[in-house]
Amino acid sequence: MDFRLTPRQEELKASARALTDFITKYELDCEENNGLPPAAHTEIRDAVLESGLQAVNMPAEWGGAGLTILEQVVVQAELGRLTGALWDMVWRPANALSFCTPEQRARYLVPVIHGRRRDCYAVSEPEAGSDPQAVRTTATRTDGGWLLNGEKWFVTVGDHADFMIVLAAAGEERAPTLFLVDKDTPGVEMTRVPRWMHTFVYEHPEFTFTDVRVGDDAVLGGIGNGYDITRSWFTEERLMIAARTIGAAERALELARDWAVERRQFGSRIADFQLIQGMLADSAVDIAVNRAYTHQVAWEVDAGVADRKTLHAKAAMAKLAASEASGRVVDRCLQIFGGRGYDRSYAVERLYRELRVDRIWEGTSEIQRLIVAGELVKRGTGVLHMPGSV
Repeated sequence: MDFRLTPRQEELKASARALTDFITKYELDCEENNGLPPAAHTEIRDAVLESGLQAVNMPAEWGGAGLTILEQVVVQAELGRLTGALWDMVWRPANALSFCTPEQRARYLVPVIHGRRRDCYAVSEPEAGSDPQAVRTTATRTDGGWLLNGEKWFVTVGDHADFMIVLAAAGEERAPTLFLVDKDTPGVEMTRVPRWMHTFVYEHPEFTFTDVRVGDDAVLGGIGNGYDITRSWFTEERLMIAARTIGAAERALELARDWAVERRQFGSRIADFQLIQGMLADSAVDIAVNRAYTHQVAWEVDAGVADRKTLHAKAAMAKLAASEASGRVVDRCLQIFGGRGYDRSYAVERLYRELRVDRIWEGTSEIQRLIVAGELVKRGTGVLHMPGSV
């Protein structure tokens, strides 16, 4: 086995780090003002386009970067170092948009790839969080189209996006279906913008849909395919969360290590205290082990050496392990900083707040455990093995 990054992967890692370093200068502004002004959005958009890292999950022939899953993981690990969720400004269109018809692609996806539009995914509802099959938003047949009625919560980037991918129960069969909905369509209303524990460059608003009329051409991926398309997106997005949390944890450890070496108490560097050394060592182990596993699963996805259900379970394992390990890491790192770690002007404090949500969104830790346990019960311990091993 060769675990070294290829020259191409090293190049992508360096490009992502350079872009990350550029965006880092906006962190305190984002924290202090709960977001960034339009001029900053423009500057960062231009920097993303110049880096060539826009739409890394979309084919080059459509204008994306056309990266493999492992290459995307390498990039996301670097972007995960950013606080304020500024990593989300390096846009990755929702994977569901790869199911666009040619006409939909020209209207929605290509402008997103080039930074002229922005999408958001509206799935969760007051009674449909971990269980997306409980959606109550409906799509009722009309002449030449559909009427959407319902409510969506936690619509990340919903304040900034100009169109939505909405999951609804379509027709009398309540077939789970995705719809492309321009946000300025009559009947779409952003009803509430909650204040969250973390600072995020974008918001996660709540929306209502009241007799929102869309045409047949708004259906994305076909009637009844909404869950399958969303599940395929979850597999990849959970790997990206694993990668980003690892990158965030590594930044926290770098900051804590430097602080421990420089900070003196009782006449010694605190790095010389064994309890501090233990926290540093445990953090290094959490990061190293989870990076290796995330890279392994990403490679398996690219190589196509495992079936879809096995990869779904392995992505769940990666997301579960990395998000929880990164939470442990940043908790230790804040402790090493002591009282300074509680100061919002320090990146370690911001990382502490921001990493908490990674155990909740795109499937809670409890849901990930159920996915992994289900695979074990149904098919045995094969999920633990590398392809070709016994």
